[in-house]
Amino acid sequence: MSIKKNVFRLNEVYDLVASSQLEYDAPTDPGSQSLFAWGHNGYGRVGDNTTIYRSSPIQIPGTAWSGIAGGYHHSLARKTNGTLWSWGNNSRGHLGDGTTICRSSPIQIPGTSWCDITTVMCHSLATKTDSTLWGWGDNACGSIGDGTVIPRSSPVQVPGNAWSVIAAGKSSSAIKTDGTLWSWGYNQAGQLGDGTTVCKSSPIQIPGTQWSDVTRGRYHALARKTDGTLWSWGRGSYGQLGNGNNICQVSPVQVSGNAWNDIAAGLHSLGRKTDGTLWAWGRAGSGQLGTNSVTYVSAPVQIPGAAWNGIGAGINFSFARKTDGTLWAWGQNSGHLGDNTTIYRSSPIQIPGTQWTEVVSGGNHTLARKCIPSETNYIFYYENNTLCNGSSEIWFYPFNEYITAKSRYIYIIILSYNIFVRRGKASSQQRFRVYCYGTRPT
Repeated sequence: MSIKKNVFRLNEVYDLVASSQLEYDAPTDPGSQSLFAWGHNGYGRVGDNTTIYRSSPIQIPGTAWSGIAGGYHHSLARKTNGTLWSWGNNSRGHLGDGTTICRSSPIQIPGTSWCDITTVMCHSLATKTDSTLWGWGDNACGSIGDGTVIPRSSPVQVPGNAWSVIAAGKSSSAIKTDGTLWSWGYNQAGQLGDGTTVCKSSPIQIPGTQWSDVTRGRYHALARKTDGTLWSWGRGSYGQLGNGNNICQVSPVQVSGNAWNDIAAGLHSLGRKTDGTLWAWGRAGSGQLGTNSVTYVSAPVQIPGAAWNGIGAGINFSFARKTDGTLWAWGQNSGHLGDNTTIYRSSPIQIPGTQWTEVVSGGNHTLARKCIPSETNYIFYYENNTLCNGSSEIWFYPFNEYITAKSRYIYIIILSYNIFVRRGKASSQQRFRVYCYGTRPT
């Protein structure tokens, strides 16, 4: 393996980590990404080849999963080789396999070079590496975007190119590489954001520029601009638009606050800020806001806790990851919170396991990716000032001691400098074989 990276002394790395000058996260080794699912399993949407409800995470066959999306009754997942897989309800062609046969385990969708995927209700969207956009499934009111209302059981191309970010709910939205935002499909509550309540069967541009992210709930949408402002439109009957009232909006209105970094929506809304705080607003009857209340709010309120990372929203429940790889859930629960109960939760509760890297919510089920440590990893620093182009055994005590409190395995990537640590059980002292390449910075 020919890799050249900067080499650090062990004490330098330890000092940088301890002083929070370097960030660490779970490793991104493609082969280590495993897929788990739980919750309502009607139509086989969990993907474990059964229809048994699961109240705790169960692993789905296969490895190298790199992207996931949850629909109302079906699931999608992409692998690192660009193939796309689906399972669950297929009555309207949801799965994109050319049939209407339901599947309780993953089946491959035709095509390769798939890139981004999204689904919330009964249709799906996906981009390819050439930035083309494709859709399939239910097409009522033109939610696929191909200019028709005909359901599609195989992917069909949506007009246009340079598609980048995509989102699907009852309607669809997508951002192009030039920062323009487009919508199509259902529009009874103004959820397209084009100033009307007329459904559209092909993409129409939404006012504004510099859009950077978009997500869709069932009847409303959230979108973020490059300046960190957050905007919403569509149904606002429970305050899910976050603008201080419960009035429907047919054009984007600004959500209070700034520095928004991540967004998710169901019948409620979630937003994470750049400082790692997490906020919620909208419907709360099942505790899905995570604020220990079941009273809806029409402006963002902070969820207790810090260091929140990725977020996901189901219809009436929510998920969030923390930077330490732990996973937390709250809201409605027929098993889809994953805490091995069916008790509704109005504040975040930790789901078993660590090293979670992504989570998405379907209607009443959940999908999540986890990093399972593998044996082939590398470390790119040395204990002293001597440069090393081969291998050497060293005592690894200080860094190991720090990591013990963070992870069951010493298996960390420090993203800022691409420093990889080889797998090993956490203990007070451990001997490792270290591989070093490159030159130590001055």
